[in-house]
Formats: sequence, structure tokens, C-alpha cells
Amino acid sequence: MPVYRYPVPPASEITPKDTILNRRAFMAGAAGLALAGGISGASAQERPKLTTVESPLSTDEAPNSLEDISGYCNFYEFGTGKGDPAKYAGSLTTRPWTIEVGGLVNNPGTVDIEDLLSNYTLEDRIYRLRCVEAWSMVVPWVGIPLASLLSKFDVQGSAKYVAFETLVRPEEMPGQASSYKILPWPYVEGLRLDEAMHPLTILAVGVHGEVLPNQNGAPVRLVVPWKYGFKSIKSIVSIRFTEEEPPATWNIQNPREYGFYSNVNPAVDHPRWSQASERRIGGGLFAKRIDTLPFNGYGEQVASLYDGMDLKKFF
Repeated sequence: MPVYRYPVPPASEITPKDTILNRRAFMAGAAGLALAGGISGASAQERPKLTTVESPLSTDEAPNSLEDISGYCNFYEFGTGKGDPAKYAGSLTTRPWTIEVGGLVNNPGTVDIEDLLSNYTLEDRIYRLRCVEAWSMVVPWVGIPLASLLSKFDVQGSAKYVAFETLVRPEEMPGQASSYKILPWPYVEGLRLDEAMHPLTILAVGVHGEVLPNQNGAPVRLVVPWKYGFKSIKSIVSIRFTEEEPPATWNIQNPREYGFYSNVNPAVDHPRWSQASERRIGGGLFAKRIDTLPFNGYGEQVASLYDGMDLKKFF
């Protein structure tokens, strides 16, 4: 059973101010290395490195390799095969890049990826991330708490949800250009406001101490580790605060199979397969299946968000 250190880190784990300042200066330079072209096909030596600190929220499980994480993933904008994103995402241009923030906020505006990289403390956060296909990974994301960004925009009291939207650029995303419409574009997702502001919800900009590969959602993606993987929307260009529950792509596509909340729940089967166990990627074809944990093992931290809710009805 993994050990989680939550929520208050000891003083020894708090990053010294000088380290933070040095990291910000380094990140400003590293961001400039990730130029207009994507870094999907770059070698490990060519990808910009990120100076990070270990998060007190991390699991102590050994992470999957970068090859596992970047070579086996879902990103339907580049195709439906698990290897398609790694094959085709090199065409994606990730600079310049901005995120529009609006809706029910008093200070709407834009966030430039360079400012995001240089003005926030980045932490390695090792999360167990699972998807509905009953496979799982341990991913050392590099990112910042989403709340630290959202709080800058003075959220209005009527806001109850946060809506996210992915880039639409069919000239660089062959899945969007396909004559067979895989999904309705843009890909959209949403969280309840308290979920979005939880310290386990992060904006990831890197993995394994390196700038995020294109196929994993460069240059910035959401990570919500107690939910199934499709909730963690990639290549974000828009964040909006709303009063009504926002649309979510897979919930629109097939509401019988994909609920809005999509919390990891081994007691609720997908209509076409059990979700009670999983297989860890990297363990080979005959890797032993392991029991799936409620909320992906983060129940102690997040179960209180859903007190009184029927989690089979609100799946």
C-alpha cells in the first residue's frame, strides 16, 4: 500500500526561497528552448530539463519509465491507437501558447505558457494514473496546483464549476482532420469547483523532470489522479468558470458509459468490462492484475468531497 504524506509538508521539505528564485530563472531559459516546433521526436538529451522539488503529496511507488508514459497513451486528436500520439504529435506547435481564462471571474485574462513556467514553483508529483481500459501507470508529473493559478482571477461567488477546452488545429492534429469524426471537437472537460481547487489537482508541464512530450498533452495539461484518465484534458487553451455543469466530451459521446464525475470506483463496472482490477503498464503481457482502489488510492484525501452522494448514480 503506498504511503501518502498529506496535507502539510514538514519544514525540511519546504523549498528555500533562493532555490525557488534560481529555478524560476532556469525555467525562463528552459522555456525558450522549447521553440515553435514540437519536441515529440526529440532525444532525451535534446529535451529541456526542469529543475523540480519532490511534492509532499507523492506516492512512494516506483514510477513508470518515460518510454512507457510517452509511448502508450490516448490522445485522439492524433489517432485512436495507443502509439499514434507518439507517431504523429511531433507536428504540434507548442510555442507561442496562451490559455484564456474567463467566465464567472472578476479578472478575466490570458496566461502565457512562458509566464506559467517562470512564475510558479514546479514540483515533481508522482501520481498513480489509471484509465478505463484497466491499465495503470505511476507518472512523475511536473506541475503546479491548479488552484494556485485559478485564484489569481478572483472567482465570483456564483461559480460552481470549471470548464476546460483543448486546442483545435486540424492541420497539425490528424485525428481532427480525419474524414471519420472520432469525437466532437474541441475536446472539453469539466470539474466541480471544489475538485478543481483541491491540492491534488495539478496543471502538468513536464514529466520525469523534462518538458512535457507533445503526445502527453504539451505544453500544459490537467492531472486529476483520483479520476479516470480521460478527465485529465490535454493541450489546454481555455479555462472558464460556470454556474452550470459544463459539457465533457466522453459524457457527450456516450453518457451511459462515461459519467461526468468519473471517479475511480472498482464497485462500478463499465458496461462492457469490470473496473475492479487493473494491469500496470511496463509489466509485460502477463503482468499480474492488481485490485483497483476507490478514488485510485486517494480516498483519504478526496472522499469527503462526495459526502452524501450516491457514487453509483453520480459515476
